[in-house]
Amino acid sequence: MSKDHDLVFLPLGGVGEIGMNLALYGYGSPKKRDWIMVDCGVTFPGPELPGVDLVLPDIEYVKSLGKHLKAIIITHAHEDHYGGLAQLWPHIKAPVYASAFTAGMLEAKRTYERTRAEVPVTVFKAGERFTVGPFEIEPVAVNHSIPEPFSLAIRTPLGNLVHTGDWKIDLTPSLGPLTDENRFRALGEEGVLAMMCDSTNAMRDGISPSEKEVSQGLREVIEQAEGRVAITTFSSNVGRIRSIAEAARDAGREVLLLGSSIKRVVAVASDLGMMEGIPEFLAEDEYGYIPRDKVVLILTGSQGEPRAALAKLSRDEMRNVALASGDTVVFSSRTIPGNEKGIIEIKNGLIEQGIKIVTDSDALVHVSGHPRRSELVQMYEWVKPKILVPVHGEAAHLTAQAELAQASGITLTPRVRNGSMLRLAPGEPEVIGEVTHGRIYKDGNLLGDFDEMGISERRKLSFAGHVAVNVVLDQRFEFQRDPVVSAIGLPAFDGEGDEMEDILYDSVLGAVESIPRGRRKDIDGVREAIRRSVRAAANEVWGKKPVVTVFVNKV
Repeated sequence: MSKDHDLVFLPLGGVGEIGMNLALYGYGSPKKRDWIMVDCGVTFPGPELPGVDLVLPDIEYVKSLGKHLKAIIITHAHEDHYGGLAQLWPHIKAPVYASAFTAGMLEAKRTYERTRAEVPVTVFKAGERFTVGPFEIEPVAVNHSIPEPFSLAIRTPLGNLVHTGDWKIDLTPSLGPLTDENRFRALGEEGVLAMMCDSTNAMRDGISPSEKEVSQGLREVIEQAEGRVAITTFSSNVGRIRSIAEAARDAGREVLLLGSSIKRVVAVASDLGMMEGIPEFLAEDEYGYIPRDKVVLILTGSQGEPRAALAKLSRDEMRNVALASGDTVVFSSRTIPGNEKGIIEIKNGLIEQGIKIVTDSDALVHVSGHPRRSELVQMYEWVKPKILVPVHGEAAHLTAQAELAQASGITLTPRVRNGSMLRLAPGEPEVIGEVTHGRIYKDGNLLGDFDEMGISERRKLSFAGHVAVNVVLDQRFEFQRDPVVSAIGLPAFDGEGDEMEDILYDSVLGAVESIPRGRRKDIDGVREAIRRSVRAAANEVWGKKPVVTVFVNKV
């Protein structure tokens, strides 16, 4: 090991925000480090990004590493940890390591979407160590709201690291494994330089309830319901799907799965033996023949997605499946911030049909997959890291965990955000630089940044519409024929009943006629005068300035 070698941590997503997790670890001399990448997540666009399908981390810096990026390791198959891999891997092409379930989900998604490159995956299990460049990786089993989640113990010449990924401590989960206390304690004894730790629930006191308690809560709801019970949850939560299916079985009810993503997840889980002991699910065309008190639906749409199964049921748009007055819908999920409006719309649609709604404020029907404060303290005691770096969270979550770690005796809690290069060793931890980071957007079949994808123009169009003007001038720079004005997305009339296109047409005539004929040779000047005149005329009657495109031709 050379004197100038260092060990650095560099997040490009998920630190200062919830979602889109991507972290890099580098070891070597500053000019020639070797790297590994942990996770490659996405986040989902809100209404401020019209037309965008997915938001991904900017990987300009990752691409610049070339052959020095030795591996991509995926901790688990939630979209915010693996959802960007199929889009971005063709630009990186480093070896990928993941669990069997994550590999199965990647392949199922590729088959479903038919457009993606195949990503070759090396499958690992808990405790199976593997070496990539100067790093030795040991996956450590943890519990979370999805099958086969892992923390990573990363051994390097300058010290051992623990990257927790998403985790919680649940002693009675419906689907294993347990968070491996013995392994974490052994790592603590071996010595851990730094732990990068999930901060999602760092503001919540106590310990998360167990999945077993949620199963009991769901069982009570199903047993007390008189009509059908429809339960919506995150499609990747196989443990929850198992809990619901077991509760339905014990209550003498059959189960129907609704929604393509839930069916895909269950198919992958079944292939890996995770659904053993669960009776066969109903086919959709059998639904109508089953008595109302003998059926449970498990379906997508817990976040208010307008095309998901629950939204269609709330609008009564499904061919073979409907709900009726007296049935019950259970939200076995939490509301992800930003999705409130869509969820309220669905609830109102269901209530209009006479359907009873049950959420986690009415009964214990959901629990988060992330550690609360007492669980975090427990992990600190097991691992005893010298340095604690809060990750996976917005500023409030990261700060809350840093303060908790300080109160628990961990004095080194450096403040890191996306793009910060943190030197972990040698010496005290210190942010030594910033690298290119940010967001790129999947829009249809293309990937690009905000401007490349035309998102800012599209936003303007969504607020104020578009006017196209075509003007043809003759050799004397007079109108060769009447201008053509076409307005899209503007009001048809002004407040007096005059047509908007007529008002804009007059503004085009006025703009050209106000320019002396000798100066009309400057076609660009004519074009700009028309554009300004149209915008001003629209603004005067409407109070908004549309996007205006002007074509001026001379014949």
